Amino acid sequence: MFKYTDSNKRYYTLDYFYKHKFNCKVFKVSLNAGFTCPNKDGKVGVGGCIYCSKSGSGEYAGDKTKDIVTQFNEVKDMMLKKWPNAKYIGYFQANTNTYAPVSVLKQKYEPILKLDNVVGLSIATRADAISDECLDYLEDLSKRTYLTIELGLQTIHEKTSILINRCHTLECFVDMVNKLRKRNINVVVHIINGLPYETKEMMIETVKYLSTLDIQGIKIHALSILKDTALEKMYNETHFKVLTREEYIDIVCDQLEYLREDIVVHRITGDPKVSDLIEPDWLIKKVTILNDIDKEMKRRNSYQGINFKNL
Repeated sequence: MFKYTDSNKRYYTLDYFYKHKFNCKVFKVSLNAGFTCPNKDGKVGVGGCIYCSKSGSGEYAGDKTKDIVTQFNEVKDMMLKKWPNAKYIGYFQANTNTYAPVSVLKQKYEPILKLDNVVGLSIATRADAISDECLDYLEDLSKRTYLTIELGLQTIHEKTSILINRCHTLECFVDMVNKLRKRNINVVVHIINGLPYETKEMMIETVKYLSTLDIQGIKIHALSILKDTALEKMYNETHFKVLTREEYIDIVCDQLEYLREDIVVHRITGDPKVSDLIEPDWLIKKVTILNDIDKEMKRRNSYQGINFKNL
């Protein structure tokens, strides 16, 4: 049986990690601090990544028209109905959350750290949007709270990176991972399965590569084609292949087998708003996807990292 589990899961879930680190239930409170992105405002590109929604992939974050503490309390109070004795991590989710002067970042981050029962911060950003001054500040934060930096990579394949308008290289990503780890800052990496024209082998190669890096967590998303995105336009024009539910489950299970066993799986499928979703429609049944991943891993008599030694 997989060693980092106390349930039927055969992979290292975030829930298991939090419970053993903090000895209680911990949930993330998603926030929108009103940042933009360097590939939206023209610094490195325009338009953003082709799949990015109008909310900057912060569909479940707070209302950016409200101050950050008000956002936090509104989201927290809603989630406390489900987990009344939990503690919290402030999750700066929408857009690129280190893309501002450090003085501005402090105005956003520090008020959250002062709130009761906040045990950490999780900051979603890009590898090309963390300055040296910002690194110094993040290092300071990491000594005061449980800090995680989430880097959006999506794929290791440069051809796909250009197609999705990521606007930074794999080399840039690896360099930032190394800089963060030299300061003992935790790194979580986002990847997307089903990007246009990627094969199953390419998606597995992305996870194999990440397993060789000093990262602490991963988020695995299924590609969501959302309304009013450049990806929707591409899909309507080219009708590129979208993964079936069965293909996605098979690919994820293969990826888990190559994923180093100590890397925490923060997410294993997408969670788009139904009202914005064009394809794939099977994504709206998140619980059944999770259950079927569990069933397939059991059918294989497999677990996370079983094939890592074969890399």
